[in-house]
Amino acid sequence: MNGFLIDLDGTLYRGHEPIPHAATFIQWLQQHQLPYLLVTNNSSRTPAQVAEHLLAFGIEVPEAAVYTSSQAAAKYLTEQRRGRSVHMVGEAGLRIALEASGFDIEGTTPPDYVVQGIDRSFTYAKLTEAVRHLKAGATYVLTNPDRMLPSDGGLMPGAGSLAASITAASGVEPVVIGKPSPIIMAYAIERLGLPAADVWVIGDNVHTDIRGGVVSGCRTALVLTGVATADNVHEQMASAGVTPDLVCDDLAHFIAQFTRLGGI
Repeated sequence: MNGFLIDLDGTLYRGHEPIPHAATFIQWLQQHQLPYLLVTNNSSRTPAQVAEHLLAFGIEVPEAAVYTSSQAAAKYLTEQRRGRSVHMVGEAGLRIALEASGFDIEGTTPPDYVVQGIDRSFTYAKLTEAVRHLKAGATYVLTNPDRMLPSDGGLMPGAGSLAASITAASGVEPVVIGKPSPIIMAYAIERLGLPAADVWVIGDNVHTDIRGGVVSGCRTALVLTGVATADNVHEQMASAGVTPDLVCDDLAHFIAQFTRLGGI
């Protein structure tokens, strides 16, 4: 039995635009009863919001099939057993995940943790407060290292860009949760309930999706529908220093190659 960890933006959709064959691919997984999990570095949405977003593209998945960097960050903090007080720099998806795991947002000063994700209302005042908490001894946890994000109007700064300013000012390096970190990969593989060698990681980003799969011992498939394209794929692989098991034009091409390998 093979399982699948599948990226979202650039693999199933681009912003508010569906990627061809994405809905058919998810239907194919469901029809063959192949276990899968949609794994995203996006910390701003809850799993329910992700499922709703996908439904607009004709992709119907249960909320439980979505795993976000916010959920992984909350699980990581729970395992640390250091404390329950969190200073959060982020949006609703991160707050909901932390509160659902019993963490007290802004409960005590200094907090036990500074947890940071994407925050599109980031300000100098927020930077100052986060840095002061870190200087006071809080542990810095970053949902994901993505420095740029795709959007309908083009690229925009991601959580990693905000983290760069916090790290520069505080001198504190964060614990990174999201892809390519082995932290979120281990949690996602655990949720599938399969050995890593039986899991395919599918995504459009060599530096995050494919690297995360490789370091976790999974098989990997790169789709040329997002960050990686037919024009830049060799440059992307060279700069990342990793090579996927399969390079596919799109998800329909992946199904054909996977079937040819005897997967179904």
